[in-house]
Amino acid sequence: MTLSGPDALKSLDDALRDIRREEDDIAKRLAKSAELIAKIREGESELFRQLAAIRLESSTQDELSGQLTKAERDARDALKRHQKELAAAEADLKAKDKQIARLASERTATADKAAAHEAELKALADKVAGTTAASPEYIEKRKQADELVHVAEEAMRKTLQAESDQEEKGKPYRDDPLFMYLWERGYGTKTYRANNLITALDRWVAGLVRYPEARPNFAMLNEIPMRLREHAERQKEKAEAAVAEVVALEEAAVDAAGGKPIRDALEAAINRIEAIDQEMVELEDARDEAAQAQRELAQGSDPAFADAVSTLATSLGRADIQTLLAEARATRTHEDDAIVKQIDDARSRVTEEEEETRDLKARLKTLAARRRELEDIQFEFKKQGYDRPQSTFREDKLVGDLLTDFLRGGISAANYWDQWRRSQNWSAGYDPWRHQRKEDDDDNDRRSGPWGGAFQWPDSSFSGGGTRRSRGGSWGRLPGGFGGSSGGGLSRPRTGSSGSRKQGGFKTGGGF
Repeated sequence: MTLSGPDALKSLDDALRDIRREEDDIAKRLAKSAELIAKIREGESELFRQLAAIRLESSTQDELSGQLTKAERDARDALKRHQKELAAAEADLKAKDKQIARLASERTATADKAAAHEAELKALADKVAGTTAASPEYIEKRKQADELVHVAEEAMRKTLQAESDQEEKGKPYRDDPLFMYLWERGYGTKTYRANNLITALDRWVAGLVRYPEARPNFAMLNEIPMRLREHAERQKEKAEAAVAEVVALEEAAVDAAGGKPIRDALEAAINRIEAIDQEMVELEDARDEAAQAQRELAQGSDPAFADAVSTLATSLGRADIQTLLAEARATRTHEDDAIVKQIDDARSRVTEEEEETRDLKARLKTLAARRRELEDIQFEFKKQGYDRPQSTFREDKLVGDLLTDFLRGGISAANYWDQWRRSQNWSAGYDPWRHQRKEDDDDNDRRSGPWGGAFQWPDSSFSGGGTRRSRGGSWGRLPGGFGGSSGGGLSRPRTGSSGSRKQGGFKTGGGF
C-alpha cells in the first residue's frame, strides 16, 4: 500500500503533536511529584514537632520547633511561587502549540490550493503545447538549448572522469611520503627555498624517488580536472541561459491562454508555504526553549524552590533530629510509635517519588531528543518536496512500525530518513529530475547527465505544469536545478538552548 506525500506529512505532524503532548504530560507529572515531595517534607516537619513536644524539654523543643517552622515556611512560600511560574510556562507552551497547529493547518490548505493551480496550468500547457512547439522561434531555441545542454553534459562527464583519474592515478604519488615531502616544499619550482645542506639532501631524495620525472605527471593530474571543471561550469551557465529562453516562450504561451493569473496565484501560494515553513522553524525552536524552561521548573530545578526544599530536607536530617528519632525508636510507647511510623511512611513515599522522578526525567530527555530529530526529518521532508501530491512512498510502514521503532530508539534518525528517501518516488508522468528534451522523445531515449540525471528542464508549464523556481527549498521548489540530487544529509537550522547546530548530520539520541 502506497502513501501519498500530503498524507505522509500529516502523519509526521500527528507524531510530533503526540510527542509534544506526552512531553507536556510527563512535565506535569514531574511538577506534581516535586510539589508532593515538598508537601511530604512539610508533613514530616510537623511530625517531628509533635515528637519534640512529647520527648524534649520546653526550651529545647521551642528552639527545634522554630528552626523547622522557618524552613517549612520558606518551602511553602517557594512552592507557591513555583506553582505560579510553572502555570505561566505551561500557558506559554500551550499557546505555542496552538500556533504550530494553526500554521500546519494553513499550510495544508495552501498546499491544496497550489496543487489545484498546478493542475490548471498543466491543463493549459497541454492545450497550447502543440501550437507553441511548432513555431519556428521555439524550434530554433529548443534546438540551441539541446545542443548547449549536450555540450555541458559532455564537459561535465569529462570533468568527472578526470577527477576520477586524479583520485585513482594520483594515489601512488600521495602515498609516497618522500615524493609528497618534496612536492609540498615546492622542490623543482621557483618557490623552492632551502640552504645548501638541505638542498643537497633534497636533491639526493629526489634522485631516490625519480622526482624530476614524476613531478610533471602529478602536476598534470591535478591541473587537468581543475581546468575541465572551469570549462564545464561555463558551459553549464550557457545551457541554463538557453533553457531559460525556452521556458520563457512556454510560459508566455500559457500566459497568453489565460495562465498568468493562475501562475501568479501559484507563486503566491508557494511563497506563503515557504513563509509558513520558516515561521514553523522559528516557532518550533522557540517552543523547544520554552519546553526546556518548563522541564527545569517541573523537575524542581528552579534555584529558589530547590534551595527551599533542600533547606527543609537538611533541617530534617540534622543530628539532633536524628537523635530524637533514634531515641523514639528505642523507647516503645504507643504515642511515640505512631509518630515514628508516620515519619517512616513519609520518608518511604519520598524515596518512591524520587525513584519515579528519575525515570520520568530520563523519559522526558529522550522524548525531547526524538522530537527534535523528527522536526529535523520533517523539515528535510518538506525541503525535498516530498509532501507534494505527485510524491508517493512505497512503504506505508514509514508512518507505522518504522516510526514506532524510531521513536523507541530501535533505529537512528539517519536510518529512518534514509528509508523515507529510498521509498519515495514520483507518480507516473511526473519526474522532477529528468525531463525530456523533445516532446517526441520516448522514455528510453533520455540522455542521462553526469549530475545524477538528465539535464534539468526547469519546472515550467510545459514540463510539469508548475512555475519556474530557484534551487532547493520548499513545496514547489524542487531540489536540484542543473542535475540536482535530494541528498542524504540534514539541513534544518537549529539554534537555542537545546543546541547550537547550524547544520550537519543526524544525532541519534538515547533509547527509550
